[in-house]
Amino acid sequence: MNAVDDILADIPMDQLAAQLGVDEATAEQMTRQAIPALLGGMQANAEDPAGATSLAGALGQHPSDLIDGGVDLNQVDANDGEKIVGNIFGPNQDQVAQTLGGGLGGGQTGDLIKKLLPILAPIVLAYLSKRFMGQSQTSGGQDPLGSILGGGAGGSSNPLNDMLNSMLGGGAAGGVPGQPSGGSILDMLGGLLGAGRH
Repeated sequence: MNAVDDILADIPMDQLAAQLGVDEATAEQMTRQAIPALLGGMQANAEDPAGATSLAGALGQHPSDLIDGGVDLNQVDANDGEKIVGNIFGPNQDQVAQTLGGGLGGGQTGDLIKKLLPILAPIVLAYLSKRFMGQSQTSGGQDPLGSILGGGAGGSSNPLNDMLNSMLGGGAAGGVPGQPSGGSILDMLGGLLGAGRH
């Protein structure tokens, strides 16, 4: 199962659809666009050592308990989500939302994506935190966030960037046939990603 499906499986789509005021199919379609955009934005930031440090700090503040046993959207702090989205996309967040909305047929969709991103951002961070911590326990138990925060992300050793890259299909051959890959969404967003780099 890819990262997008993994994250989607934890989100109560009926609850999300009610919050957005749309039907479940529309909510899922928008979520499938927004999650790769968030992951792509985080990956663009993680390519930069300062961005990786900032993201590692955010992961440390977003433990996986938000998604353990499924997400309760009432526990998602959208104000926190707004800050995360601002950090990921910088001044381009409106353009990202409108571009994603345009890919779904435009109209009001861009505004709905803008409302959706801050709901999803803490969930995506909690998912990353869980994956990252799980990965580190299998790789000898050193504290990966500590190593990034301590400046250990220099050179090619950037486990956060590596993990995001593989989740976005950077190392995978072609992805799953018939499944829309994160790649097409990231191509569509192009230079809008990475603007949140400090």
